[in-house]
Amino acid sequence: MKKILIINTGGTFNKVYNPLTGNLDIDLKGKALNDIAKHWLNDFKIINIVGKDSLDINNIDRETLVKTIKESYEESIIIVHGTDTIDKSAKFLDEANLEKEIILTGAMLPYSIDPIEATANFASAYGYLNAINKNGVYISMNGVIKDYISVIKNKEKGYFE
Repeated sequence: MKKILIINTGGTFNKVYNPLTGNLDIDLKGKALNDIAKHWLNDFKIINIVGKDSLDINNIDRETLVKTIKESYEESIIIVHGTDTIDKSAKFLDEANLEKEIILTGAMLPYSIDPIEATANFASAYGYLNAINKNGVYISMNGVIKDYISVIKNKEKGYFE
């Protein structure tokens, strides 16, 4: 098995209900990923950075992501990211020429509300990353795993294709 770095940037995947405000807030501690990881036999390295809804992620945050990847010794990386701008971040990473295997994934529903989609998307990204041996930037969403240019969010239908 490859040593995989998981970078958690926030997004719907990590949202939890806040009973004081009635809002869905980003869990900055990564409880969703820790819950998934504790049921697997793998020892994941998980780091939490940015901690934003993807609509709030900007190029400064993307530079932080690039810096984190450049400083990591892992060659295989999963990034948990919000779905609204996952494609913009993927393009930014591709243009940084990081020479690593990078898969971005997320969820349309928070793990805290329904863990199935988030877990399936993460598991798909993990499996694909272990199967490929080619540097590049990929997106794994709704059972579709391809080069980031080939995967788009169909906002009318509410899923990736």
